[in-house]
Amino acid sequence: MNFIGQTLALDSSGMNSVVAALNVQPSNIWAVLQVEAAQSGFLPDRRPTMLFERHIFYRLTSGAFKTTHPGICNPVPGGYGAPGAYQYTRLNQAMALNSDAALQSSSWGIGQVLGQYFSLAGYPDVETMVAAMIDSEYAQLDAFRAYLQSTSLAAPLQAHDWTSFARGYNGPDFAANHYDTQLRVAFQRFSSGPLPDLDIRAAQLYLTLRGFSPGGIDGIAGQHTLEAIASFQASVGLPQTGNLDESTMNALVPLPPAGIAN
Repeated sequence: MNFIGQTLALDSSGMNSVVAALNVQPSNIWAVLQVEAAQSGFLPDRRPTMLFERHIFYRLTSGAFKTTHPGICNPVPGGYGAPGAYQYTRLNQAMALNSDAALQSSSWGIGQVLGQYFSLAGYPDVETMVAAMIDSEYAQLDAFRAYLQSTSLAAPLQAHDWTSFARGYNGPDFAANHYDTQLRVAFQRFSSGPLPDLDIRAAQLYLTLRGFSPGGIDGIAGQHTLEAIASFQASVGLPQTGNLDESTMNALVPLPPAGIAN
């Protein structure tokens, strides 16, 4: 697997459908996304954001590879190494040993839903779930929505009960990483300030995928983003306005990889 598909950014209709299904405010959702994936559901190389969990792989394989591959098969959580592409190095090592267990041992996309929860996220198997994570941030967010509804975690999210939510979503050791505090702080920030503009955020993601640095993927049209838009416009022969007009957005949307139909 090369883990590259459509690579579509989250849009307003996708966010609105999840907000309505969970009966929460957008700031509730953005708080979780900020803590779980920080910026984006995709890496600059178009693969979905992913974290490989060695202790899950250990459990799913009954510790079969602990002696030969302790870095990726270990009863002790941690040992993650660098985020981003390095997580795929670890995943590919694990897939060579047990592909299904490796995919189930990884947290995927904008909501970092663990592969072993594929059924709770609405999928018949982990391969189908990963295929959806590869295609769009909406699919990633909808898996998060389905998981919350399947596990009754929508209620603490609605109530802003960040301790209960963190315990249910991140596990009993959530306090070690202050997940509840991080969620509370993020929620307060999004509640008191502007929410990300999803059109700007999509452009920032697509600019990043094309090698133009917008200075982050936060949905705020800062100077770096405007300069990146102008540079991209110049590269494709559009007027260098720095504005995100319809022609620019249409040119930015990534083409599907070869062999994938529109």
